[in-house]
Amino acid sequence: MERPSFKRPRSLREAYDRFLKIRGEPRDIAMGFALGLFVGMTPFMGFQTIIVLPLAALFKANKISAAAAVWISNPLTAPVLYGITYFTGAKLFGLSRIGPPPPNLENLTLLDLLHKAPHVLYMMIVGGVVLGIPLAVAGYFFTLKAVRRYRQGIQQRLAHRKSKKAESDPPA
Repeated sequence: MERPSFKRPRSLREAYDRFLKIRGEPRDIAMGFALGLFVGMTPFMGFQTIIVLPLAALFKANKISAAAAVWISNPLTAPVLYGITYFTGAKLFGLSRIGPPPPNLENLTLLDLLHKAPHVLYMMIVGGVVLGIPLAVAGYFFTLKAVRRYRQGIQQRLAHRKSKKAESDPPA
């Protein structure tokens, strides 16, 4: 038995069209997408899919749309996205900056980085939650509307074809 092949979308439009064709209830697809966007704002790149799939199962959301949406954070978007989440978290706690940069970057050790890591990670988590909630809400309504509009268009085209066929068929 031959396995179905996965063909990578060539354009953003093709990826969007494929997304709209995901099977399931529009509400479940939208909920999965919203969960994926929310989890995608966390600083756990590489683990976000592992995090979002159980959440999607818990909330009875579409797992495919959830897994697709976590890719909002990827190696190309992470520097900007994580910078914004850190900045937001730090501003919420009244921090203007992490601290002075080391006078000599050559003396910056792994131990120095690990010492600052919990603070930075905490700020990114807080900022990710604060930014992720409105992003997820907007993503839910956008996705719900897009999937419903797509499916309504299909139903209208099918009804149109059916009426044309009924007109062209001779009465029995």
